[in-house]
Amino acid sequence: MKIAIDCRMMGTGGIGSFITELLPFFIKDHECILIGNHEKCAPFIREQNVQFCFCDIPPFSFKEAFFFPPEILSEINHAGCYFTPYCNIPGGIKVPVFSTIHDVVFLDVKELTSLIGRLVRKMFYQRAINYSDVIFTVSDFSKERILHHLRCKKKIEVVYNGAPAYLKEAFEDLPEKQNQILFVGNIKKHKGLSTLLDAFEKALKKDQEFKPKLVIVGNADNFRTGDEETVRRIQELSAATGLIEFTGKVSNQELKRIYAQSRFLVQPSLYEGFGMPPLEAMTVGTPALISDIPVFKEIYSSLPVTFFKAGDSDDLADKLLAGIDSPGKQLDMQAVNELYSYERSAKIILASMSARLAGS
Repeated sequence: MKIAIDCRMMGTGGIGSFITELLPFFIKDHECILIGNHEKCAPFIREQNVQFCFCDIPPFSFKEAFFFPPEILSEINHAGCYFTPYCNIPGGIKVPVFSTIHDVVFLDVKELTSLIGRLVRKMFYQRAINYSDVIFTVSDFSKERILHHLRCKKKIEVVYNGAPAYLKEAFEDLPEKQNQILFVGNIKKHKGLSTLLDAFEKALKKDQEFKPKLVIVGNADNFRTGDEETVRRIQELSAATGLIEFTGKVSNQELKRIYAQSRFLVQPSLYEGFGMPPLEAMTVGTPALISDIPVFKEIYSSLPVTFFKAGDSDDLADKLLAGIDSPGKQLDMQAVNELYSYERSAKIILASMSARLAGS
């Protein structure tokens, strides 16, 4: 099977990680045309089954939809099928298309964008459905929300995320635990950081001995375009307590070190399509304190996490003070990988492609 694969979003957060982790399993037994730039595709270009096709057309651009380079389209249309890790699909593709809608957060959380912004995103989601043979998504929760918001008679298959490969590699020197609590993400309202800041402040007032550092890891661009009220709160709390550290975006290896040395991760999200940080933290042995939103109940109920009531800063403050250094269950990574691994997800995607091509 020859697969054309959109790699233009490699290196861009969750979606970039999704395609980067899937690629080794696609390449192992199939011919692959990687569409993207040299730098991002470099780790895979020299593989025996790989053909590289340079493309600098931005995803979701007018040119992508209506004037995609004919020489690239020719390569795609000589493949058996086309896979995109997101919902952007160039115009002019004639082979079966397999796309991914990770979530529909912009349709569910109206505060994140304007009415026009929601309509534009809905158009892209619907276009992906219309052009695709199969849609992949990362949780049963996301599948239900796609069906709720969009007209979809196409098959939707759930392919869970997994922990990135670099987190599974053993440390040369395991970092010692520090008195710090970790948040990984951005400050858009659905991430719930304002709830964590409220809870952190309440915990400090309740117990004078409670003085951990709150480490916030995230992309500075996302922080600047997020919730301005939360930005102000971070600045005020940092100035008042000296206990808040914002790292900005960090390398994979630095993030791995921060995960490992933190007492626990707090993921206070109000909405997610999957929610990677708890799985990532537990992969390096750090417990997670997470909100009880439906998708977290779906993904993490069988794992050794501690839940708190979503949006409830008092409940979170109590659990911050109680601490979760010794969760009741230990993480069985073999069991986790049976549920959440990119190898498993790649097998589902490849089986879907093979079945479609066999029937065409």
